[in-house]
This record gives sequence, C-alpha cells and structure tokens, in this order.
Amino acid sequence: MSTHQTSFFEHLRGRLIVSCQAREGNPLRGPEAMALMARAAEFGGAAAIRVNGPTDTRAVMQATSLPCLALYKVDYEDSDVRITPTLRDTRELLTTGAPMIALDATNRRRPGGESLVDSVAAIHAAGALAFGDCARPDDLEGALAAGCDAVGTTLAGYTAETASDLPEPDFATLAWFTAHSPVPVYAEGRFWHPEQIARAFDLGAHCVCVGTAITNPMEITRYMISQSQKLRAQ
Repeated sequence: MSTHQTSFFEHLRGRLIVSCQAREGNPLRGPEAMALMARAAEFGGAAAIRVNGPTDTRAVMQATSLPCLALYKVDYEDSDVRITPTLRDTRELLTTGAPMIALDATNRRRPGGESLVDSVAAIHAAGALAFGDCARPDDLEGALAAGCDAVGTTLAGYTAETASDLPEPDFATLAWFTAHSPVPVYAEGRFWHPEQIARAFDLGAHCVCVGTAITNPMEITRYMISQSQKLRAQ
C-alpha cells in the first residue's frame, strides 16, 4: 500500500463515515440536498461521506472538503448486484475523481457475468481505493483475491442468503471479518445508537459508516414513532 493510501486509512481510523443518500420518494433526493447534508455531517465531525451516483458525488465534493466514498446503484435484470455492479458503472463513477469507490464484493453473479477483478483494477488504475461491500464470511476470499483495499459488512442482512429482520448491526459477521481480514474492515448497516458504534470499534472495526440514523429524517421519524408506540404498549 502506498504512503498516500496509508494516509487515507489513518484518516478514517476510529472515525465515522456518514452516508448521504436518498431513495426515490424521499423529498431530500437530489444533489443539492445531499450536498447540504454532507456539509452538515462535515461540521459535525464526519471523516468522510458515502454518496451514491456521479451527480451527487460531484455535488458533495464541491460542497465539502471531506473525501468521498462513492458508489453507483444501478439495477440490472440478470443480477441482484446493484452497488457499482459493472465496469462501465465503475468507470463512470471514477470520472468524479472520488478517492474511494465502494462496490459489491459478494460472490454473487455480476451483470453480464462480469468480474469483480476488472472493476477493482480500474479503480486502482485511477489511483483510487476499492472498498468491497460484503454480506457474509464466504465473500472475503473473493474480495481479497480481486484486490479490495478494505472490506465492509454493508450487505450483511440485505442479500437473499443473509436476509434478516435483525434490528441491530450484524455484530457476529463483523467480528468474523475483523478476526480474519488482513485489510481494514468497515462496519455498516442498521446502526442507530452510539452504543452500537462503540461496540463495533471494540470488535475491531477500522471505521463505521452510518446513514439513515443521521441523514434520513423521514425514516428517523418513522423509527421514533414506532419505537415509542412499542414502549407505551408494554
């Protein structure tokens, strides 16, 4: 790993990445809102911003001084992989100049039978770092073989093989990754409370990525209402 790449990971060590994304139907969807959300996260002390798509990535990079962990969610009919799934998607994302690219690193079939290796090679050729979003321990070998610079638990609980109603992060999968991965491990998925973030670091996470609980007021409102109703019903 180069000195430049090492400095990126040192910058992220023990810190929070904030995911600024909004799906269809969310009033905050769009580059302007995401840029403002990213600025707020920067002022709050975030170490980096995870952001979806070239347009939002460019807006966030212009609005903040934080490094972006960019991804590109694209749906294909022949595959369930949708986080930066193809080489073409990867190359389009790289035109933003983002220093870190997140992509699905599960061992599922990619669109058109493409290879994870080719996308990671393109990321490295552009001088960026490849962050492999994984779902289960079986994904680690392929992610490392492809050359991923870091691996995360982003997809644990969100694939057909790992689908779960767990209301909290998959700490068991995180613990396995931190025990077996020779590259930094980032924790992501269903983080709602500071105690959960602290536990992730105690388990060996290099950094933690939090999205909905910080940047999605619509879901935060639903969560607060549902949890308060459950407590009152007890």
